[in-house]
Amino acid sequence: MKVLVAVKRVIDYSVKVRVKADQTGVETANVKMSMNPFDEIAVEEAVRLKDGGMVREIVAVSAGPAQVKDTIRTAMAMGANRGIHVPCEGELEPLAVAKLLKALMDKESPDLVIMGKQAIDDDCNQTGQMLGALANRPQGTFASNLTLSDGKVEVAREIDGGLEMVTLDLPAVITTDLRLNEPRYASLPNIMKAKKKLIELITPEDLGVDVTPRLEILNVEEPPVRTGGIIVADVDELLDKLRNEAKVI
Repeated sequence: MKVLVAVKRVIDYSVKVRVKADQTGVETANVKMSMNPFDEIAVEEAVRLKDGGMVREIVAVSAGPAQVKDTIRTAMAMGANRGIHVPCEGELEPLAVAKLLKALMDKESPDLVIMGKQAIDDDCNQTGQMLGALANRPQGTFASNLTLSDGKVEVAREIDGGLEMVTLDLPAVITTDLRLNEPRYASLPNIMKAKKKLIELITPEDLGVDVTPRLEILNVEEPPVRTGGIIVADVDELLDKLRNEAKVI
């Protein structure tokens, strides 16, 4: 069985995001970048399935500038067999990414597509659902556990009220939540081996997909600075401030 794993290059989670001086977006020049943490979980889950003998091949896919090859190689160092790079410049919207992945599904015919539930840079949480709809495949979103057996995948989904169990026919689309697993660190030997693994270059034109943005960002601003808290002497003073200053009661 073959698994397609989508990975995205984002600003590292430990970096403080700063808005550009012209307010057209966030600053990415000379900023540490890494694989989206939810996508790391997706890669780890695919590798665990391969280690368990359930999966024969893992294909890591990423769309973006030339630098995303580093993200693909990270996935291969974790255990992916090969990679596909779809070169794109500029911002890629979730619908465009979903269309690219749909075209790659048609080309690669994977039994399972796994990706993070969202990217930490835009927090859209849309691509997996859009892909499932475009490909007309069952989807299990926010997965905290999954089990493969007899051409089906059983997914434990994290929902507001707890967990929901769904059983999906393969091929299917899965998006991963935080509690699905803890990603492994790539070892140095595997990092060196990943440098020799194949990364196939497939353009959006080859896939017949138009990635032209459909949305326009007018302005990006820093959130307002929060004022510091104060200590009140008693409940009466607290109520007075809530009523007359904050005006919330």
